Amino acid sequence: MPFNHHFDIPTGITYLNTPGNGLLPRSTRQWRTERDNAFFDVAGKLRDQQPAFIQEVRADIADVFYTDVQRVFATPNFSFGFTTLLDRLPRTFKYLLLNEDYPSLNYPVISRGLTYRTVEVNEQLENNIRNGINEFRPDVLLLSIVQYVNGIKIDLAFIQEIKRAHPNLLIVGDGTQFLGTEPFSFDISGFDGLGASGYKWLMSGFGNGFFMISERLEHLLNTALDERPLPQEAMWSSKTIIQTFFEPGHQDTLSHGSLSQSLRFLKGIGLHEVKKHVETVSTVAYEELARRDLLLPSVANRSIRSSLINIQIPPNCYSDLTDKGILCFPRGSGIRVGIHLYNTVGDIERLIEVIDTYR
Repeated sequence: MPFNHHFDIPTGITYLNTPGNGLLPRSTRQWRTERDNAFFDVAGKLRDQQPAFIQEVRADIADVFYTDVQRVFATPNFSFGFTTLLDRLPRTFKYLLLNEDYPSLNYPVISRGLTYRTVEVNEQLENNIRNGINEFRPDVLLLSIVQYVNGIKIDLAFIQEIKRAHPNLLIVGDGTQFLGTEPFSFDISGFDGLGASGYKWLMSGFGNGFFMISERLEHLLNTALDERPLPQEAMWSSKTIIQTFFEPGHQDTLSHGSLSQSLRFLKGIGLHEVKKHVETVSTVAYEELARRDLLLPSVANRSIRSSLINIQIPPNCYSDLTDKGILCFPRGSGIRVGIHLYNTVGDIERLIEVIDTYR
């Protein structure tokens, strides 16, 4: 069944730019308006309820992604959560990165002068990682679940396989281009750390994100911070030592509340239903684009695919596409599109119709 009736999409717009910025559900937008009005009511008490409210947000994240709420941290975005984690790990650690992965994942390692090696992202991605681990013996594997330029998606079963084969290897990921497209259980995923910003597939707007950590990583961080004094101030008395780093100051309850509302929206529909819908529409897109030889070879040759697609038409077609109401973005050697809950087969037909005028 279509789900676009939950969103305010103007007639004449084909919205395919979720990899850049997802649409907010109508229910989340309504909540934001009501919340903002209530928050700034001089006689209201919402401004004094920030800690309890953020705990509710953490609980929603833990509920949707199947983990312990005590190992979930509300952050303004993925980048803040990741660099916070990175700066708590030993500087002697070696990192295995994916070449041309998202800058917020790779550049913090490079800019801090840490030891790293990269592997190529192509149709043999999993083998490249396996070989990189065997040759380099890293302490940490860093990767985005879905690559932001070409849409290559890591085999999630492979992550579990690697964790079983190398239990001491820390696996840390960016789920920003993935979470919100299908069911995901953090505790059985094989990841030791996974974060995301909420403004893309989680459809929550800017200023919110989160980071989840495994029991093993929690223990490692606690051990490293064991001799640090806990805060004595009453306002921070309930914080764990790890929270003082991931959540050091006041939180924007409107932004984090938007994430909470969108998570509840996704849960209400059911992430299994989201996955079914996204795969149905994506399959049509892949078939039509493959028929026209417009897929990257590295994507065309993989059986595991994401709903982020880089269409191999000239990037300078971008302005013409947007003029015709198709919202997308130029990335790499082509035009990047994303297929989410609010997209339909009709959107793909409209996209293909325009693309065919270039051929």
